[in-house]
Amino acid sequence: MSDLTVRIPDSLYKQVTELAGRENISLDQLVAIALSAQVSAWMTQDYLVERAKRGSWEQFQQVLMKVPAVEPEEFDKL
Repeated sequence: MSDLTVRIPDSLYKQVTELAGRENISLDQLVAIALSAQVSAWMTQDYLVERAKRGSWEQFQQVLMKVPAVEPEEFDKL
């Protein structure tokens, strides 16, 4: 485990302290959870951007052209 010292606005500190109390978890746990969620979101975004670079609009359209132009079955309609 590593220690991290950060400076945050007093208003944000008050909010996270209250939230940690309501959730019955420590402030350290709340910050670790929040930071983990944000890092995960950023990494997912980076992954999707990289995957999109490998995509081809032309190939996507070729695949769609193979789909028959028929109405869906009654049980598939909303």
